[in-house]
Amino acid sequence: MAQQRPDSTQVEEGTPAVPSPDHDAAMDDGVVVEDGEGFDPEGSEPAGPHRRCIVSGEVRPREDLIRFVLAPDGTVVPDLENALPGRGLWLSPRRDMIETAMTKRAFARAARRKVEVPADLPDRIEALMRRKVLDLLGLARRAGSVTAGYDKVRALLKDKRQGAVVLLEASDGAADGRGKIRALAPDLPVIDLFTGAELGAVFGRDITVHAVISAQGRAQASLAERIGVQAERLARYRGGRSSC
Repeated sequence: MAQQRPDSTQVEEGTPAVPSPDHDAAMDDGVVVEDGEGFDPEGSEPAGPHRRCIVSGEVRPREDLIRFVLAPDGTVVPDLENALPGRGLWLSPRRDMIETAMTKRAFARAARRKVEVPADLPDRIEALMRRKVLDLLGLARRAGSVTAGYDKVRALLKDKRQGAVVLLEASDGAADGRGKIRALAPDLPVIDLFTGAELGAVFGRDITVHAVISAQGRAQASLAERIGVQAERLARYRGGRSSC
């Protein structure tokens, strides 16, 4: 039975119930990856590119899931970089899936032990995802890939785009201005997940409503692609979809 601690940490008791033979396994070229029975939080991560979501049972590539590990005290810790040591517990990257896992005590069931789940785990994950995209945008700015400001963006898009690959629009920007910019490049992917203040903080301005990421070489193109992938991941987590 789940218990609530005063610090808003949910304590989940593991269940000794034995799952069906294939419930916690992901088959990859004959390699079975176990994520439940006999779970060892300090063990090594199994080989293979696929894992099974502990809630839906869906088998997906690791990059399409969110990995969690257990801290020494049993606390569930999100590992968005897939870098922390220990065996992973995997979930589909959606807020509602995280909430379902908490409600159904899926972490404890998969780990077969008592675990502690922070009550604000869904918010922590979204904050990590947001920070990741913003950090990549900052990297793009330092690499000279970003053009910001209505007039500059408008000029760049009208001048054969000059390598523009992603359009950034503040979520709280005026609809009229955003519409005019988008009309100049209707097929350009758009990221509109952040406010003008958030974008401004990244680009060294008070407010940024319009910006463009350009790619003049392989390194800049790779960075722009990473930004698009992480922005799409954040949008899907929220329950929506960006146009990247």
